[in-house]
Amino acid sequence: MTTEVKPSSRERLLDAAARLTYRDGVGIGVEALCKAAGVSKRSLYQLFESKDELLAASLEERASAFVAGLLPAAHDGRSPRERIMHVFEHVESQSVAPEFRGCRYLAVQIELKDQNHPASRVAHQVKANLTAFFRSEAEQGGASDPDLLARQLSLVFDGASARAGIQADTLAGLIAPTVATLLDTAGLR
Repeated sequence: MTTEVKPSSRERLLDAAARLTYRDGVGIGVEALCKAAGVSKRSLYQLFESKDELLAASLEERASAFVAGLLPAAHDGRSPRERIMHVFEHVESQSVAPEFRGCRYLAVQIELKDQNHPASRVAHQVKANLTAFFRSEAEQGGASDPDLLARQLSLVFDGASARAGIQADTLAGLIAPTVATLLDTAGLR
């Protein structure tokens, strides 16, 4: 007989924060977070210093899963070009899900505006790591200007994610040719 382990109050709060902020934005109230998690406000403030700290912890907890789902495994035998294209293929496949709202880390930065907010700092680091991945692959692939290409790819990633997230556009047939053109122009192998 297996006994089902009920998630802790902390785990339920982190999950509720991730779900609700992705769906409704960071302005979600403490009451709604507590109700969704099935915990009291008192519990929230015993576990986290503030709602801001809860949001940051929620983003940080999901960062490794975000990266693992988005980036190819290290040393997977693919060329830098294929590894970069993998990222955009992933975004394209995710973007067709009805619940897709774009990149949660970009959304947090846009909504919060305050670069010093704990959640904004986490989001900034995740986005900086993505740009660093692009730069590393661009350098390994012989791009003429790896820094510029990395910034361009980040711009395409964020723009595509945002446009698909607000259902202003579909990425199928759009994102891969756009990225391929950038990679060709940069001389990436």
